[in-house]
Amino acid sequence: MDTTQRTDQQRSADRRRRELLEAADRVVLRDGPQASMNAIAAEAGITKPILYRHFGDKGGLYAALAMRHTEALLDSLRAALDAPADRRERVEATLDTYLTAIELRPQVYRFLMHPAEGSQPGGDQGFDVGKHSAPLLRRMGEELAQVIEERLDLGPGGQQLARVWGHGIVGMMHAAGDWWLGERPCSRAELVRSLADLLWGRLAAAGDRVGGPGF
Repeated sequence: MDTTQRTDQQRSADRRRRELLEAADRVVLRDGPQASMNAIAAEAGITKPILYRHFGDKGGLYAALAMRHTEALLDSLRAALDAPADRRERVEATLDTYLTAIELRPQVYRFLMHPAEGSQPGGDQGFDVGKHSAPLLRRMGEELAQVIEERLDLGPGGQQLARVWGHGIVGMMHAAGDWWLGERPCSRAELVRSLADLLWGRLAAAGDRVGGPGF
């Protein structure tokens, strides 16, 4: 009975946490980096102390939202990498998937990657961008490195080279995407083609790993 009660309580807590994250998402979509704990609590129909009880502080809420959106983005990137197409098409599709994600939800992107923009005197403080956003990029780099290592025959030192490529590609996507989202100097398709051209030399030359899923 005690175990059943604890399980029911955990399910209820998990459900409530999801509801609060959905409320936070709605505020972030509207306000971007200016999203405040007060606004999120009001959107959820609760007081701010209850919000703190679930997430600790704005940093805890940020981490939960970052996990939520990072998982969704990684799922989309994996789908693009696994699409039934030739290698060049999949490279372009993966770049386009990332850029489409930040283009469709720019306020979410700014909240996650430029949270210090939301810092206001007397209000919630912004985040240390390096402390909070760098781990997201590192995780994406490790995920891509694993895909590259599993699929390409990079020869001796292949594991290290895969990590170099994985983190380098993610860094390129992030920096180019951040610049593009702010200035819009070209179409998304033009940016995708240009970045793919930059990557294509070594990616085109590398053979598929024997027994791997292919790239």
